[in-house]
Amino acid sequence: MTAYNYLTIISAVLLTILILAQTRGATLGAGLGGGGEVNTVRRGSDKTVHQITIILAVIFSGSILLSVVV
Repeated sequence: MTAYNYLTIISAVLLTILILAQTRGATLGAGLGGGGEVNTVRRGSDKTVHQITIILAVIFSGSILLSVVV
C-alpha cells in the first residue's frame, strides 16, 4: 500500500466520524435526516467541527485523485 492509500483510509474514517457527530437531535430519525429544526448559524465547537469536516473532505478527494493519477 502506498501513502495515498493510508491517507485515503484515515481521512475516510475521520470524515465518517465527524459527519456522524454533527447530527442535530437525539433521535434516530434526526440522525437520518428527519430532524425538523433549521439552524443556519454555526458557532463555537460546531463551527470548528464543520470546518474540519470540509478540510477532511478535500483531503479525502485529493488523495483519491492522486492515487488514480499516480
